[in-house]
Amino acid sequence: MKLLEDGVPLAELSIERIARTAGVGKATIYRRWSGKEELFVDVIRAAEPEDPELPGTSLRDDLVVLLESLRQRGVASRASAILHNVHAQVKSHPKLWAAYHANVIAPRRKLGLEVLRRGQLNGELRADVDLELANDLFVGPMLLRAVMRADADLPEGLAEEIVDAVLSGLRPVSRPSQ
Repeated sequence: MKLLEDGVPLAELSIERIARTAGVGKATIYRRWSGKEELFVDVIRAAEPEDPELPGTSLRDDLVVLLESLRQRGVASRASAILHNVHAQVKSHPKLWAAYHANVIAPRRKLGLEVLRRGQLNGELRADVDLELANDLFVGPMLLRAVMRADADLPEGLAEEIVDAVLSGLRPVSRPSQ
């Protein structure tokens, strides 16, 4: 983490340099990680906040908690040299990106899909809603602001605003009684 905080590019990091900086032998590093990719995924995971505990009270409440967590990650990433440095570099390293995707992004996406599936089963979402697309509709605006638009605000209340806007188009339509 120290090397990344200092802005050392991933391409310049070796297990030998990491071990030297940590004051341990290379064998110590290799006992825990089989290579640089696994080590970096653990570094990224350690630098990010834990996944949130969902209240389970409603689709809306769970989605707000998930998006608020994403908003906070965006705020932290902007403020954290290590997260900014690593996220910027990991995309240009296919093996790292694949490991990051499998260990960090995919589990979060799965959680979002489970929340949406539960909401659909509970009648909080229309039965015809494509859950993969719906997940993208919820997460997309926050990711766009957090990652692609460094100048965009990430104000408190943004998660609620996004969830309410998207849910208004995905909820079942109540039919007037005849």
